[in-house]
Amino acid sequence: MPRRHRENTLPGFLAATAAGADGWELDVHMTRDGVVVVHHDPVLPAAAGALAGAAIADRDWCDLTDVSVGAAGERMPSLDEVLRSAAPTIRVHVEVKARGIESAVLHCLARHPGVLIAVHSFDHRVARRIHDANPQVPVGILVDSYLLDAPHALRGAGARDYWPHREMVDEALVTSIHDAGGRVIVWTVNDMTQAAALARIGVDALCSDVVDELRTSLEH
Repeated sequence: MPRRHRENTLPGFLAATAAGADGWELDVHMTRDGVVVVHHDPVLPAAAGALAGAAIADRDWCDLTDVSVGAAGERMPSLDEVLRSAAPTIRVHVEVKARGIESAVLHCLARHPGVLIAVHSFDHRVARRIHDANPQVPVGILVDSYLLDAPHALRGAGARDYWPHREMVDEALVTSIHDAGGRVIVWTVNDMTQAAALARIGVDALCSDVVDELRTSLEH
């Protein structure tokens, strides 16, 4: 999303769409009373004032609905709110940040059958549990190192999407994932030269904070 917007907020997602993004990537946690919320960290940021540093899992949703999470006063949305705001052409990629919330995430997704969704996680056990609970939901695994057998990791998690860090991608990796029937989604690519190089070796998607610049660069 464009840098002027706080990540994981509705203004940021809508601005990303306006800039030409065809997908949103977001992070989720769960409140004490079972509401799935969109936020990167398990605790509230300094912008939350008196609640700064409070664990999301220790608070009810009613405590958080008006809490600021950014310098511009942006608030933390629930996953339901984000999914209601997604256009039919936008795929929402949901990163599950904690174990034990898989069922709540799936129930939330089920309430929005018209939304294109996919779920991914650094914890490959979470990805596997999501896949086993609902094989119709596309699953992905995040990695920040170069795995010797990436297709094996993909299959082990029941995953379709392989999410490597931008420094852990080469043509051999892309080929191996494609041969296994998977897709390569690279994070987080904000450098135009690197984006062009990744496009040349056939990655399927790029996750970026500068959608408008990236799309303009790749289209020329």
